[in-house]
This record gives sequence, C-alpha cells and structure tokens, in this order.
Amino acid sequence: MSTPHVVVVMGVAGTGKTTVGPLLAAALGVPYAEGDDFHPPENIAKMSAGTPLGDVDRWPWLDAIGTWAHGRAGLGGVVSSSALKRAYRDRLRAAAPDAVFLHLTGDRPLIEQRMAERKGHFMPTALLDSQYAALENLADDEAGAAVDVSGTPEEITDRAVAALRRLKS
Repeated sequence: MSTPHVVVVMGVAGTGKTTVGPLLAAALGVPYAEGDDFHPPENIAKMSAGTPLGDVDRWPWLDAIGTWAHGRAGLGGVVSSSALKRAYRDRLRAAAPDAVFLHLTGDRPLIEQRMAERKGHFMPTALLDSQYAALENLADDEAGAAVDVSGTPEEITDRAVAALRRLKS
C-alpha cells in the first residue's frame, strides 16, 4: 500500500484480532485501536452473559469505530472489529471509505481452542456458533485480504503485511 490506509482487522472471536492487530500496526508504523474498547457496557454485559449481539446492538459500536477510522483517514491506523457481515463493513466504509479489511480466518477447532485458552475476555466460546452463522466473507468488490491464522502471531503478521502490500492503492 503506497498510501496510509486504515486497516480493519476482522474475523470471528478467537482469530487473534487483539494479538495480530497491534503487531500489524507496529509493522506498518501506525496506531492501533482495540475494537472491544468501543463497545458500550450493555454490549459487554450481554456477551458476558452468553447472549449474542443483534444488529441494533452493533450499530453504535460500529459507528464509534467508524468515527475513529474516519479520524485516521490519510494517516493510517489499525483497528479490530469482528465486521462479520457485509452490512457492518458497509457501515464502517460509510464513515471511512478508504478502509481496507484484513480477514483473519482459520479452522474452527483451532479458533475454539484459542478461545478456550484465553484469559480475562468477556466472549465465551458458546458464542462462536453465532459468530460463524453471522460471518459473511469479504466479497470480490470489497478492499481487503484474507489471512490464515495458523502459526505464530509473528508469522500471521508477516502474511498480513504481505497481503496488504499486494492490494492496489
């Protein structure tokens, strides 16, 4: 990428958005914002109780992420967001039209294992089914790339940087 873009690191829970996002931001020399920090307390309470979020729950969260991304337009940045549905990505693009999406993908058993091993996160593994049910992969007309999450965080980040460099600016 020859111009600074905002990269939205997306994928179902447990793919490593919070791990890879900061590493990617460091590799690109731009700031990182943790998407979970944009959730209102009501959303965190719902997810902590094992209740999936609906679209109405997500709109204020996506708008807050979009506002951050808009503020980084032309400067670059990395932000995490599940961005599972095309409608969610469209909402983010409405605020930040030049955003590109990095979809972290992986086999379900690996993702479930990683979710089970993490400590102190509000998203229980019980919600993984709802995440996969909502997931709409990037379409051909969406700026972005998919990267497999097998391997170390550093290996994933290297693949992500390479994939982003292949995107047309």
